[in-house]
Amino acid sequence: MKTISIKRSREDIIFDTMNYFLLSLALIVVLYPLYFIIIASISNPVAVQSGKVIFVPVQVTFEGYKKIFEYKDIWIGYRNTLMYTFLGTLINIFLTMLMAYPLSRKKFSGKRVVMIFLIITMYFNGGLIPTYLVVKNLGLLNNWMVMVVVGAINVFNVIITRSFMENTIPEELYEAATIDGSSHFQYFFKVVLPLSKAIMAVLALYYGVAHWNDYFKGLIYLKDNNLYPLQLILRGILVQNDVSDTMMDMEDAERRQALVELMKYGLIIVSSIPVLIIYPFMQKYFIKGVMIGSVKG
Repeated sequence: MKTISIKRSREDIIFDTMNYFLLSLALIVVLYPLYFIIIASISNPVAVQSGKVIFVPVQVTFEGYKKIFEYKDIWIGYRNTLMYTFLGTLINIFLTMLMAYPLSRKKFSGKRVVMIFLIITMYFNGGLIPTYLVVKNLGLLNNWMVMVVVGAINVFNVIITRSFMENTIPEELYEAATIDGSSHFQYFFKVVLPLSKAIMAVLALYYGVAHWNDYFKGLIYLKDNNLYPLQLILRGILVQNDVSDTMMDMEDAERRQALVELMKYGLIIVSSIPVLIIYPFMQKYFIKGVMIGSVKG
């Protein structure tokens, strides 16, 4: 089959060239900080502080990573964070889908009132002390469940999910399922959930990253080290190795400060690797789900 080539005008070529230039510039601005953290984590900290590390690592050393992984609590933190992230994300997605479904139904007469109450919670909340008292009265203090139950539903994500359902799942499907004798629960589990994979991927990424990076709940509600999430343990490692001992001689203080600087970059890498590995596999669902869910949000 003969292909027809379209002659590009001079303006088209200039426009494409400018696009490539600006996108390349944006790519460098975004990627370079990540690249710098990687090379700084394996470079001599003195060279990093003096500005000698720019494009390639200087005096390569893995002392920071060695020191980080000497802490056995790191593996406990990884275990806890994986559990909190997996269970918490499952609960988040299920509850968000369950709340968004009735709000997407045109015949649900109370959805306007429910939406008003939900949106109010986006701007106003009880604050830390009332929340702490509620958690305490529920018996969740120093309990691992506090990490997956508190904040189980995010209103912004409910709105995105509701918009996705309104725009992608036609009303005729519900009518056909009703004629076949389907109840709301059967329709939700057999039709809505299978057709909502894209938005569930978006929710998984939003909630999963939030759980992975969450250390504040652990800091406030947990006392047992065996229940600490990874981020809280990493924070503890940095605090323990910070130079705060005034009795320490100058040479030891400088050596320890250099090690702390090295560990800071290493800790960023260690805590970010799982998210960086998972994201490429979810990217196509993420873009599709966000684009559709944001329409009429």
